[in-house]
Amino acid sequence: MFPEGMDMNGLLQQAQAMQAQLQQAQDELASSSFTGTAGGDLVVATMTGAGELTGLVIKPEAIDPEDAEGLADLVLAAVRDASAQVQAKAAAVMPGMPDMGSLGF
Repeated sequence: MFPEGMDMNGLLQQAQAMQAQLQQAQDELASSSFTGTAGGDLVVATMTGAGELTGLVIKPEAIDPEDAEGLADLVLAAVRDASAQVQAKAAAVMPGMPDMGSLGF
C-alpha cells in the first residue's frame, strides 16, 4: 500500500512536528496586535492577528460634518492597513508549510 522503504513512524513524527510548528505560529499570530493608519495618523485602527478589530482612534481634526464620506474612507483605509499587516505577518510566520502531497501522500 505504501511505497517500499517509507518510514511511517518518521513520516508521522514529521507530520506531528509540522502540526506543532503551525499551531505555535497560529498562536503567535493570534496573540499579536497590528496597527493601521490613514490620513497621516488621523485614523488609527488596531486589530488582532485573528482579524478582530479591537481599537479605533479618530482624531478630532479628521471629523468634518460636511465630509462624512471622507472620514469613512479614512476608517476603511486604516482597517485595511492593519489587515494587510496581519496578512503579511501570517505569510511570514507560516511560509512554505508543505502540503500533505510533499510528505509522500
